[in-house]
Amino acid sequence: MLHLNQIHKIFNEGTPDEKVGLDHIQLILKPGDFVTIIGSNGAGKSTLMNVISGVLQPDVGQVIIDDQDVTNMPEYKRARLIGRVFQDPMAGTAPSMTIEENLAMAYSRNKKRTIRQGVTKDRRAYFKEVLESLHLGLENRLTAKVGLLSGGERQALSLLMATFTEPSILLLDEHTAALDPSRAELITNLTKEIVEKYHLTTLMVTHNMQQALDLGNRLIMMDKGQIILQVDEEEKKHLTIEKLLNEFQRIRGSKLANDRALLT
Repeated sequence: MLHLNQIHKIFNEGTPDEKVGLDHIQLILKPGDFVTIIGSNGAGKSTLMNVISGVLQPDVGQVIIDDQDVTNMPEYKRARLIGRVFQDPMAGTAPSMTIEENLAMAYSRNKKRTIRQGVTKDRRAYFKEVLESLHLGLENRLTAKVGLLSGGERQALSLLMATFTEPSILLLDEHTAALDPSRAELITNLTKEIVEKYHLTTLMVTHNMQQALDLGNRLIMMDKGQIILQVDEEEKKHLTIEKLLNEFQRIRGSKLANDRALLT
C-alpha cells in the first residue's frame, strides 16, 4: 500500500545551515496498517509526511503508493490517493465556505466535478448522513460557514473530509495537538472509529506517547531523520512509556529530549 524506498532529504545543502531531514528512510505499510510515529522536535516526522504527500520532493529514493511510483507526481495529483489532517484546525477546511461546500470539495477530490455540481439534493442527503456519525449536530448546519465552527468541530470535519472518499493513505499530522483535552479525546475516538470502519492505511504523527501506544497496530520512533525503532503489533501490546524511553536511551546512549514527546 505504501513503500518508502531509501528516502533521503537534505535542507540547505552545501551551506553552514545544512541539515539532514530524512536519512535513507525505508518503510513499508501493508493495507490496513495504522502506524503511529513518535520522536522529539526535529526528528523528521513532518518532513516524512510532506514527502509522502508531495509537498517536498526527496533528493534520493522512491515513494510508492498502491504499486504506483508517485515520487515525481505533484501534490495536487496525489490528492486523489491521500487524505491528510493537519495540527491546525484552520488548515484542513475553507472557512469562507459552508459545511456542505467543503464536503463537496472533498468528495470531488478524486472525481471530475465542480463544487456547484457537487452540492445536489442527493449529495446533501449523503452529507447529512455522514455528518451524523460525528455526533456533533453538524448535519443540521450544512449551510453554516465553517469559519464559525469551534476548533474541535472543524477538526472533526477535516477528519471526515479526509476519509470519506476512502483514500489509499491517511496522514494524521499531530491532528489533536492544538485541541483542549476533551476535544482531543473526541477526535482521537473518531479517528479510531473511522480508521477501523474503512480499514484505512494510516500514518499518525504524535508527540503524545500514550496516544501513540493506544492507537494503531504498529509504532515507529524517529530521531535525526532516521527510523531508529520499529515495533510490530504483538510487541506494541506490551509497550509502556517507560519502556519506550529506555529503548531510546539504549539505542542513542542518551535520554530523549525533554519536550512534548514526554506528554502522557
